[in-house]
Amino acid sequence: MNPALFCDPVTGVSVSDTFFSPVMETVRTRMLPYQWKALHDEIPGAEPSHCVQNFRIAAGLETGEFQGFVFQDSDAAKWIEAAAYSLRQHPDPELEARADQLIDLILQTQQPDGYIGTYYTINGLEKRWTDVTSNHELYCAGHLLEAAIAYAQATGKDRLLQAMTRFVDYIDQVFGPEEGKLHGYPGHEIIEMALLRLYEMEPDPKYLRLARYFIEERGKQPCFFAEEARRQGREYPWKDSPFRFGYYQAAAPVREQKDAVGHAVRAVYLYSGMADAARLTGDDSLYQACRTLWDSVTQKRMYLTGAIGSSAYGESFTMDYDLPPDLVYGETCASVGLAFFARRMLRMDPDGRYADVLEKVLYNGILSGMSLDGTKFFYVNPLEAYPERNRKVQELRHAKTRRQAWFACACCPPNLARLMESVGDYIYMEREGQLFVHLYIGSRAEVKQAAEDTRVEMESRYPWKGDPCLQVESGSDREWTLALHVPAWCRGFRVSIDGKEAEGTVEKGYWKLKRSWKGTHQVRISMEMPPRVVRADPQVRSAIGKIAVMRGPVVYCLEEADNGNDLHGLEMAADAPLTEIRRDDLAAGMIGIRALGRRICREGEELYRDWDGEIFQEQELLWIPYYAWANREEGEMTVWVRRS
Repeated sequence: MNPALFCDPVTGVSVSDTFFSPVMETVRTRMLPYQWKALHDEIPGAEPSHCVQNFRIAAGLETGEFQGFVFQDSDAAKWIEAAAYSLRQHPDPELEARADQLIDLILQTQQPDGYIGTYYTINGLEKRWTDVTSNHELYCAGHLLEAAIAYAQATGKDRLLQAMTRFVDYIDQVFGPEEGKLHGYPGHEIIEMALLRLYEMEPDPKYLRLARYFIEERGKQPCFFAEEARRQGREYPWKDSPFRFGYYQAAAPVREQKDAVGHAVRAVYLYSGMADAARLTGDDSLYQACRTLWDSVTQKRMYLTGAIGSSAYGESFTMDYDLPPDLVYGETCASVGLAFFARRMLRMDPDGRYADVLEKVLYNGILSGMSLDGTKFFYVNPLEAYPERNRKVQELRHAKTRRQAWFACACCPPNLARLMESVGDYIYMEREGQLFVHLYIGSRAEVKQAAEDTRVEMESRYPWKGDPCLQVESGSDREWTLALHVPAWCRGFRVSIDGKEAEGTVEKGYWKLKRSWKGTHQVRISMEMPPRVVRADPQVRSAIGKIAVMRGPVVYCLEEADNGNDLHGLEMAADAPLTEIRRDDLAAGMIGIRALGRRICREGEELYRDWDGEIFQEQELLWIPYYAWANREEGEMTVWVRRS
């Protein structure tokens, strides 16, 4: 690893994009107010959250018992973090006042030693840290710390951050290698990322040391989780499972792990923390472990949409190429975590393969988690849905065919909100002498490292048009390199500067040109973006003999509302002409795709019969972006169709 090659995100980016700005506005004006009501149990017909109620009980403002999941505090933390990112883009006194109100409530629950956690504050502080495996104390602490940092950076208000640094000081007294401390680590990762983010903001070695301890201790044998269960007189929860300790990514020390295993969200949260630790310490062996696990996830265990976690059992990875479209779990949080991992890999090594996955999950596997109006949500994101079967077959009941108003386990909606509101942090990165453009999202930014006194403004109609334009204004005459991501799907990538075609070199998925950018220059990009047919590796048994449709980074699907029922009976030739059509009925500017396919016809009612050929009927197929499915009446959906 060469630290001189590491990148930093460009801060203070203002997003003004034809695609993501409306999404962010939906999150700001509809989703955050809706989630605020959900946290306060004010949505008729939705499953109650109990989140704010638990804080009020813990603060002594109400009486009652803890209700909901043990990690319910984290929903409030993610809402505050999403609100913080929104306030960076759109100052909003009402939203800020609500966030301050929630922060005040949380601070009223802090114990004299710094501890914050409603479950044990209500049920007995003497029981703290007796079930680190399952009771999510460190997970909630991690989310609260992430929220505290984001809110302090967005508003300058650091009351929550001060409270959380006190909490971290207390955690440091509880966990560590020293005698008398717990030699353990969280059952659900995220505090590793949060501690390392705090270290970058306030470089106290304690924060780095504690994060590294949680990472380095994981997987040592005998396993902490089994030992904890033995001490408490209970059974280890996954003792008879194929996962065993792998469910918590604890079957081996992290440097020895070769395959992505266990709970998918926990896994990518851990890998994200590992990547940060590798970068901040220059640890090459940890970096190599991250690369190995990245390849396992993205080359063998990731869906076409960027979804990960192919099994509802344990919300988990299973085995290489096991990617069933209907049994998939594909939790929205897992795709969010994969975006975190991609961003951190890009900071260490600006390689286009990381940007490709980042783009894939943003436009598909994450965005599918919310309705177009921002008020209904998917926890699970299937690539094939058949409503009656999903209701009546037990192993498919986890995959809903209607988005839900809320969830008792409501981790996904606020997670999606915080990512969408912070998407500006993912567009640009820079290091001495280079500016990298990872995503083509309309935005404005000031560049500090690549070249001082430089501003970049991007106009973009992506993903519907492949013609983003950057205006570069620089007062410096020094030379620096502009590096533009060339998406893996793109077969024709051209750049012109001030109206003249520019010859750059392509390196690791980036078109690069080094020159002096003094003055004002127009950089126009042209990417060919025709609809195309894709297939899976033949080892993906569920997709063999099938094809799917993509356009640019967007995955498409067939929905019953456009194509009738029994979608399993449809097929299409791999070379069928694909025609672009407008789908303003779903969202302004959205592009759908029309193709001629055919449907296998049913003959008689015999369950089985001698082979005498099949009868087909031609049918027009109308494909819509996958993320937009389930925004009309309930019906079937499929991403993959048979290849005729």
